[in-house]
Amino acid sequence: MRIGIHVFDGVEELDWVGPWEVFGMWSLLDPQVELVSVAREPGVVRCAKGVEVVPATDWRELGTVDLLVYPGGRGTRDHLGDEAVRGWVRDLHAGGTTMASVCTGSLVYADAGLLDGRPATTHWRSLDLLAELGRDVEVRPDDRFVDDGDVVTAAGVSAGIDVALHLVARFAGGDRAREVRRNMQYDPRPPV
Repeated sequence: MRIGIHVFDGVEELDWVGPWEVFGMWSLLDPQVELVSVAREPGVVRCAKGVEVVPATDWRELGTVDLLVYPGGRGTRDHLGDEAVRGWVRDLHAGGTTMASVCTGSLVYADAGLLDGRPATTHWRSLDLLAELGRDVEVRPDDRFVDDGDVVTAAGVSAGIDVALHLVARFAGGDRAREVRRNMQYDPRPPV
């Protein structure tokens, strides 16, 4: 199992770090799981809140992945209408990659046509835009995440952790997902 998490300037930190933690823990428990960060080009990526990261690879060098996570953040707006971005996600999808998004990453998928005629969700502030970007997108405003087989979308920020755990359960079973959750000590009980 090879998983790529896309990072880009303006990416919301927890949108990619949350799934990274889940899939990273899975990879520690199962050496057949490989996790890689990917960016459009080599070099430093500056996230939405200022964290800087150096992705492991770029689009040209990525190769085949079984799962791609496209997180959200202000930086996704620059990807809308970008033919290179559209082509990249379409090619991955056509090659059999399961496409997951967190928050406004789903806007990029809608813009590329991956969500046409499908159920999907995103951050609550971007639900209207999600509907406008695709054709006949069945926007699900109350769903934390929507699994539609080869395309999986999640609502904002912390929903990325939940959808990642869901995907571990889907690919490796509920017992493995529970083991990952326990090792992370993820037991959300918000204080407010």
